[in-house]
Amino acid sequence: QVHVVESGGGLVQAGGSLRLSCAASGGTFSNYVVGWFRQAPGKEREFVAAISWNDGNTHYIDDVQGRFTFSRNIASNTVYLQMNNLKPDDTAIYTCAVKPRGSPRSDFRSWGQGTQVTVSS
Repeated sequence: QVHVVESGGGLVQAGGSLRLSCAASGGTFSNYVVGWFRQAPGKEREFVAAISWNDGNTHYIDDVQGRFTFSRNIASNTVYLQMNNLKPDDTAIYTCAVKPRGSPRSDFRSWGQGTQVTVSS
């Protein structure tokens, strides 16, 4: 069972950029989909984006499409989420998780500890 280790996040002004990292631990991302979720204060956790490790296919919610971009480091089994043109509404705790390829979104597991992203206006 692969686990994830997150890093990145921080405080940035509106319009700025941050990069989040999600590294595999205890295994590889092969045959998994790596997803990012976020939870803002007082709101439920929402799906943000996902990447299929085997083929690199990506999916983004409309709100971040064109602003957030995935990349991968195959050698280190790490997924990066580059977040550009950040808005105050992007402020949330961002958490990485994985699910087996082909399984439903409800099957995301091995949740990371979360990393805080704060965007000031």
